[in-house]
Amino acid sequence: MNVGIDKLAFFVPNTFVDMTDLALARDVDPAKFHIGIGQDEMAVNPTTQDIITFATNAAAPLLSEEDKKAIDMVIVGTESSVDESKASAVVVHDLLGIQPFARSIEMKEACYSATAGLALACDHVRLNPDVKVLVIASDIAKYGLNTGGEPTQGAGSVAMVVSANPRILKLNNDNVALTQDIYDFWRPFGQAYPSVDGQFSNATYINAFAQIWEEYERRTSLSFEDFAALAFHTPYTKMGKKALMPMLEKKKPQNADELMVQFENGIVYNRRVGNLYTGSLYLSLISLLENGELAAGNRIGLFSYGSGTVAEFFSGELVEGYEQQLRKVEHQSMLDARKRLNIAEYEVMFEEKLDLNHNKTFDDPTPYSVSEILDNHRLYKK
Repeated sequence: MNVGIDKLAFFVPNTFVDMTDLALARDVDPAKFHIGIGQDEMAVNPTTQDIITFATNAAAPLLSEEDKKAIDMVIVGTESSVDESKASAVVVHDLLGIQPFARSIEMKEACYSATAGLALACDHVRLNPDVKVLVIASDIAKYGLNTGGEPTQGAGSVAMVVSANPRILKLNNDNVALTQDIYDFWRPFGQAYPSVDGQFSNATYINAFAQIWEEYERRTSLSFEDFAALAFHTPYTKMGKKALMPMLEKKKPQNADELMVQFENGIVYNRRVGNLYTGSLYLSLISLLENGELAAGNRIGLFSYGSGTVAEFFSGELVEGYEQQLRKVEHQSMLDARKRLNIAEYEVMFEEKLDLNHNKTFDDPTPYSVSEILDNHRLYKK
């Protein structure tokens, strides 16, 4: 039985910062952002839009009434939770109107947890072929104004419906994971922004991909030449390239140039959005499918990485007619319709915070946005 991704979409807030504007404001050569890290735009959210609103807005256009009846599990992977106890998936489940007899959970391991959620979803569907699982990656990447990590911020969500007989990507049961207790990126309780050892984190990411790829080759006897494309977790778009190129130089596959072309297709959207943490790999997958030239039966590799660290590589095969299930027009229209903030507007928005101790109403026209703070909790517009 084939199991995998049947539906797929992303959502980002309707405001962004142009990286040239940010570079000039920070007295940095714009080429450092556009070429050095490979970022052109950075999604920024107002306080009335959070991981719950992103998740719901990403998933809502995908779900038919039949889907809502068949989904018996909702999984949200995030490292930007709005509550230390209650799972964001519980709120998302309610906002989407999914049938009540469903399991709803939130998962955490830096940028990796949505991949764990996807693996859990596939196993669940293999045991229960008539059900579906909604897996969502939703995050807000923030490092602070005038910090080294500022140009690698972003916000948004990716939603995936996992089912038997998927219409986009059949996932293979060939996952190879790697866990290492490493402090390259962490955020203790009460700390507003992450602590990051940037150079160490880059080296750890590159080394993790090299280790996993060697183990993947050993277990599966597959090589780079068996893949039409590879998608990577992209905290910034140059990161995946830094991991892929040394391995291509080492292995010297005949399709190295083709893999690099497809890598560029897989970062088109990421260049315009920035870091989605748990959603970055899956935004890259969407970008690859909607901007690359691929065919049914092509094998795609996916590399997931979460600082701290857990990493994983797995593969899928495109299904006949997958193009008809994509949302390229809607995604590109959403990106093009966003408002470009000037730096003063961005800095004000960045510093704004919801005060749960004071009741307040809001009028954000974005669907599923925060509508009210009442008695120490958030209410959302349906």
